[in-house]
Amino acid sequence: MFINLSNHPSDSWGEEQKNAAQHWGDIYDIPFPQIDPTITENALGNLLEEYFQKILEYRKQASAAPFIVMIQGEFVFSFRLIVKIKEQGIKVVAAQSRRLVRESLDENRNYVKKSYFQFVGFREY
Repeated sequence: MFINLSNHPSDSWGEEQKNAAQHWGDIYDIPFPQIDPTITENALGNLLEEYFQKILEYRKQASAAPFIVMIQGEFVFSFRLIVKIKEQGIKVVAAQSRRLVRESLDENRNYVKKSYFQFVGFREY
């Protein structure tokens, strides 16, 4: 089972990333929470516990099957959640990508810069 805790639903991933994730089984998306920058430590702790419990519920469903969690989002929340999950012996990864930049001028001669991300693999935290 592959848990995707990010702002990027797996149905928007390219085939290469989907195939790499499916190495661990079915992909389950958990949308990353919106973290208000003014959130109190207490509220952040409660949110952290809520998402930690969600991960543990999925882990119970996976039983003996392979289980991995990809976490990408707000840094402090992600770091704290990753630490808690790893303490349970659960593997946690981030997607690695190559950033490709294309620069051009539009019809009004304005500079346009577009970034594209090419999936390379998963890296364990």
